[in-house]
Amino acid sequence: MTKVLVAGFTGAMGQKAVHLVQESNGYELVAGFAAGLKSKDPKDYGLPAGVAIYGDLNEIQTDADIWIDFTLPSAVYANTKFAIEQGIHPVIGTTGLTDEQVSDLQSLASAKHLGGLIAPNFGMSAVLLMKFAKEAAKYFPDVEIIEMHHDNKADAPSGTALSTAKLIDEVRPEHEQGNPDETESLSGVRGGDYHGIHIHAVRLPGYVAHEQVLFGGPGEALTIRQDSFDRQSFMGGVKVAMDHVLDLKDLVVGLENVL
Repeated sequence: MTKVLVAGFTGAMGQKAVHLVQESNGYELVAGFAAGLKSKDPKDYGLPAGVAIYGDLNEIQTDADIWIDFTLPSAVYANTKFAIEQGIHPVIGTTGLTDEQVSDLQSLASAKHLGGLIAPNFGMSAVLLMKFAKEAAKYFPDVEIIEMHHDNKADAPSGTALSTAKLIDEVRPEHEQGNPDETESLSGVRGGDYHGIHIHAVRLPGYVAHEQVLFGGPGEALTIRQDSFDRQSFMGGVKVAMDHVLDLKDLVVGLENVL
């Protein structure tokens, strides 16, 4: 049995991950971690006896093989670093890591000869959107991104939107987009700017996770859109990551690395 710890197991995504592990053949949920928990009794969280419960990162002692993380942007770096230091393969679904932090974690994982996965999005539609957007950007260099999420999302822009911009930037010809003399009568109205690619973040109740990539050219436009209506849609990608992470030799970014 492959042993799994779920960090953030009391949250919406963490609960989905817990159920996924419990329902998957060949996997065993051995621990749950959520910062600040008072009770260490698994029954208080609807978990079977024998599942270790931790409320402090420094208290964790586990023989888990995989660390699934759906916590907070402010905690994900420390969590991932801890997992790697303990020899646990990380599967990270929490967004908010900076490029510098990812580089540091990759260096640490390499030194430990440990594979892992950081996924901006576990939804297949989002992975395909990023793939299609990168391809389209070779022909439509003028592009903007709109991402829409529920109003409780802790970070902006979304990891998926930022990853989309980075992938587009890899192939997008350098050029000036828009009016060079543009002014804003309302500060920030044009959104964030990643190497000339504007990213707009929407936060509203009723939404889950959605993204549009808008391309414009002379006399035509192309829109690529994906919609995640239920968090359960991410679990297929998490299962793929669980099935392949032990075979990885490095800490990689993007679910496409294990598809």
